[in-house]
Amino acid sequence: MRFRPCIDIHNGKVKQIVGGSLRDEGDSARTNFSSELGADYYARLYREDGLKGGHIIMLNHAGSGYYEATRQQALSALAAYPDGMQIGGGITAENAAGYLEAGASHVIVTSYVFRDGAFCRRKMEKLVSEVGKEHIVLDLSCRKRSGEYYVVTERWQKFTDMRVTTETLTELAAYCGEFLIHGVDAEGKRSGMEEELVYMLGEWKEIRQDIPVTYAGGIGSAEDLERFRKISEEKLDFTIGSALDLFGGNIPYEALKKG
Repeated sequence: MRFRPCIDIHNGKVKQIVGGSLRDEGDSARTNFSSELGADYYARLYREDGLKGGHIIMLNHAGSGYYEATRQQALSALAAYPDGMQIGGGITAENAAGYLEAGASHVIVTSYVFRDGAFCRRKMEKLVSEVGKEHIVLDLSCRKRSGEYYVVTERWQKFTDMRVTTETLTELAAYCGEFLIHGVDAEGKRSGMEEELVYMLGEWKEIRQDIPVTYAGGIGSAEDLERFRKISEEKLDFTIGSALDLFGGNIPYEALKKG
């Protein structure tokens, strides 16, 4: 179990948002924190503190007027911490290698490998052939519907037909080196994690200890983090964004970076 830092970029700025509020229309989101510091500042901080394997997420879609500003922020972070961070947001088989060359250790993908709400094995295999499964993080960020967790795509706005289960994780492990899973309805709310989801992910890690799994969403206090530790039995890595004091929250970064 280790802390994975994050850099979320929206409208050209490092931000922490309420995940479920993100909308492409108007490039809008409910914002918890907006930084005047560039993404490269946070990347250098993580590099200096020896925190590897965190993620950079570009939250604007490619057609947005803010997309290029967001992308440039992301590239500056990769340059500041070569091979230290992963990058996601608009990753495709066509551009993935370019981000690795720019300094990313892994590319994070969701939307590209789905078509009309269904998993597209052909596109997944194409991405693997371009960069290798060891450089791929599958983001199975999900929301609950009818009592079950389903993968959501297009910046968490569209439901797919894929349920997040231990069977799904086992099937998709053939295509990636890691999983990243946001509990989207808890993301940015600091109101506690998706406990049922955390428990299931921990169960799967009991079976597949060779593939790292990072959970994000809702850890809002030291008590929440201790609860996460117990439920996951320390098998999962974790991300804290809005609740971190770097981003206006109450959980001390200094404590987390020490492990």
